[in-house]
Amino acid sequence: MAQIAVLDQNMVNMIAAGEVIERPASVVKELMENSIDAGATKITVSIEDGGRKLMSVTDNGGGMDPEDLARAFEPHTTSKIKTSKDLHGISTLGFRGEALASIAAVAQIRAVSRTKTETGANYIEIDCGNKGGVSPASADYGTTIQVRDLFYKLPARRKFLKTANTEMGHITEHFTRTALANCDLDMTLIHNGRELYRLPGREGISRRIAELFSSEIAENSMETKSNERGLDIFALLGKPNISRTNKKFQYVFLNGRFIRDKFISHAIKEAYRGCLGPDRFPVVFLFIQIPYEDVDVNVHPTKIEVRFYNANLVHSQILGCIREKLLGTNLDIGAKLPAATTAFKDNQGTPEAGFRNQKIADAMAEFFKKHRPIPTQQQFARERQGPGQEAGHRIREAEYDKPQVERKFLQIHDSFIVAQNDEGFIIIDQHALHERILYEKLCRRIRESKLESQKLLIPESFEVTASQADALKTNAELIEKLGIDLAPFGPKTMAIQAFPTLLAKAAPLDFIQDLIDLLSRKDVNLDAERLLDEVLNMAACKAAIKAGQKLSDNEMEQLLVDREIVERASRCPHGRPTTIKFSLSDLEKQFKRT
Repeated sequence: MAQIAVLDQNMVNMIAAGEVIERPASVVKELMENSIDAGATKITVSIEDGGRKLMSVTDNGGGMDPEDLARAFEPHTTSKIKTSKDLHGISTLGFRGEALASIAAVAQIRAVSRTKTETGANYIEIDCGNKGGVSPASADYGTTIQVRDLFYKLPARRKFLKTANTEMGHITEHFTRTALANCDLDMTLIHNGRELYRLPGREGISRRIAELFSSEIAENSMETKSNERGLDIFALLGKPNISRTNKKFQYVFLNGRFIRDKFISHAIKEAYRGCLGPDRFPVVFLFIQIPYEDVDVNVHPTKIEVRFYNANLVHSQILGCIREKLLGTNLDIGAKLPAATTAFKDNQGTPEAGFRNQKIADAMAEFFKKHRPIPTQQQFARERQGPGQEAGHRIREAEYDKPQVERKFLQIHDSFIVAQNDEGFIIIDQHALHERILYEKLCRRIRESKLESQKLLIPESFEVTASQADALKTNAELIEKLGIDLAPFGPKTMAIQAFPTLLAKAAPLDFIQDLIDLLSRKDVNLDAERLLDEVLNMAACKAAIKAGQKLSDNEMEQLLVDREIVERASRCPHGRPTTIKFSLSDLEKQFKRT
């Protein structure tokens, strides 16, 4: 008895639906992509009950005549490819010819369409594969497809649908992706009769980001672009201060198609290395244009994954474009001051608010009284000419043998440097800034040759286990490049004979012990480049000025000078901010001067 049966076509479509139609959002995605491929300039998406009851997509695209309308819901029917050669240069979002047939196999469908050459529209209705005939209808140009009761004849699939809010969240995400990739489209999203988004066409990407996400993201994103070797890149890069705890806000589009790709994700991560902490992810909107024949989009049913014919080129171009922009941008963080209170407006507000503001003013006055600027020679001369020249009030002329200037910086709590600038003032974390300065020096020196070292007067010895000794032996070349000289000093003992001069402020023994811990780690698999970077990060942190360390004027001034010339001065190597900006306008608002 034969065991192999030929499945009927509707069963084939239902199985295909399992690959293409995961949830209501999958249906909305496919229908919106068809509208775009049809040349639509306006798309309206109406949803009821998170898509479980109704999904309707209306567009003003080219439409379908009666013959095409009847054929569109058959399996593997498409207007987008004709021969196998077309698969090597796909320029449309859809092309498989299975989406509409799969949707029609698991839901109730009503499709109404009209071309611009026809005087009237036509419609067709399908109930889980049972297709009716094409009949006349009244409608404007374009196409409307309504999908009702998804999976209603497949209770095993329908029970896996989530709540209306959850499913609507997925639909909104697909709507967002489509809207970002097509800023020229007029797009509307409605749920249960309530308009969620109305996005006018021909608006800029920044405006669309503000409408879909927030004005904070739009205002804290930087534009960059490049066009080399056939790869056109445009990106909006979120500044580090709006980073997130996951990659949800990384949107990558290839030839107008939202994709996920491990090479691109790695390029973004590497570009932001040193600008963000290890547990933070940047906000990025990346738009890539590449010749259609240089990428294969036919590797996954949902078309969200692609295969590049030269993935290394894509990786290096994206990494270079983003990195160059970040290196050339001042990423200092603006202070987020509290909104100005209304305590003094029309004598309204609580007395406590007024007292608080007065305390702030008093504290500022006392602060500047204690840190009065050093008088200049001219001021001293004027003081000598005036009355009251008693000995107790005179300043010795010897103190003015060399010119002095008013100082525009000071240290507070032996941890932070406050410095005046043209826009207001900045507060610098002395450890974080010095850490960045040392890191960049270490990177530059080690690219040229190994670090200069100095012999220790008294070698510092330490014990090592067998595994630690093996780690040191395996990384002997790296240790030599760092300018560290280690030598056996007895059974299970080694000694530090020389140590790099750039790390003079670090305790050699503490540094070596931490280095051994890093080299012995089993939880991470670092290549040679990343391992060197980790070591240099640690070295810079160990040797940098510490919080709580009092600095001389010369030391503070040198930090400020180095800050102006070092790359990525706004972030320490671990991604923490080094500088916070305060503007005069913000201060004036806080003190009710505006």
